[in-house]
Amino acid sequence: MKSKKKIIMPITILIIILPIYLYLNDYYKPTSDVNIYLKSNNLVKVEKIDKDYYFDGPGTNDIFIFYPGGKVKKESYAPLLNKLSENGIDCLLIDMPFNLAIININAANRVINNYQYQNWYIGGHSLGGATASMYLSKNDKLSGLILLAAYPNKKINNNIKVLSIYGTNDGVLDLEKYNENKKYWNDLTQEIIIEGANHAQFGNYGNQKKDNKATITREEQQQKTIDAIINFIK
Repeated sequence: MKSKKKIIMPITILIIILPIYLYLNDYYKPTSDVNIYLKSNNLVKVEKIDKDYYFDGPGTNDIFIFYPGGKVKKESYAPLLNKLSENGIDCLLIDMPFNLAIININAANRVINNYQYQNWYIGGHSLGGATASMYLSKNDKLSGLILLAAYPNKKINNNIKVLSIYGTNDGVLDLEKYNENKKYWNDLTQEIIIEGANHAQFGNYGNQKKDNKATITREEQQQKTIDAIINFIK
C-alpha cells in the first residue's frame, strides 16, 4: 500500500500542474519584423533595463508606461511604441510574469520613480489595459490612461484623462462588458473607434483566436492608433 501511495502522489501532482504549465507556456509570440524596432535608430534609443524596454525618443515631457495584452509576448508591441517615441512620447514596455499583467498589477512601481517627466501616462492592450486601469489609484504621478481594446474595472478619478481605442472588427473584446463599464469613465474620456481594425493588430504577433479579420492593414491600424494617442497627449 505504501508503495502505491508513493506512486499515486506524484501522478496527482502532475495532473494538477501540467495543465497550468501548458496554459502559461501557450502564448502569442512576436513576428520577426519586430526585431528592428528593438534596436536604436537615429531618433529613438532603445534600452533594455532588466526585462523591460525603454524607448527614448526626441521628446522630454511625456512618457507612456505600457502593459502588454494577456498571453502576448511584450516584444510584440515594440513597433507601436518605437513609433510613438519617434513622435515625442517616450515609452516603457513592461515585462509581466507569464505574459499576464494581472499577476503583477503594480509592475509600474519599478520604473515610475526612476525617470523625470512632466506627464506620465499608463495603459495597455486588452488585459494589459484593464490591469493598468487598476493601477491608476496607486500613484499620484499619473496624468492619463490609454486603453487599447480594453475597459476599466473601477471608477476613474475626475482629474485623469482617458483615451479608449478599439476597432469595429474586434472579435475578442467583450463589447457588452465594454459598454457596461463605461460607467467607470469620467468627463475627460475620449473614445476612438477605428473602422476595419481588429484586436490583434495593435501588436505584431499574427492572428489571435476568436478575432475577426481586419479590413485595414496592421500598419494602418497602428498608425491611426499612434495619431490618436499623439492628439490625446499633445
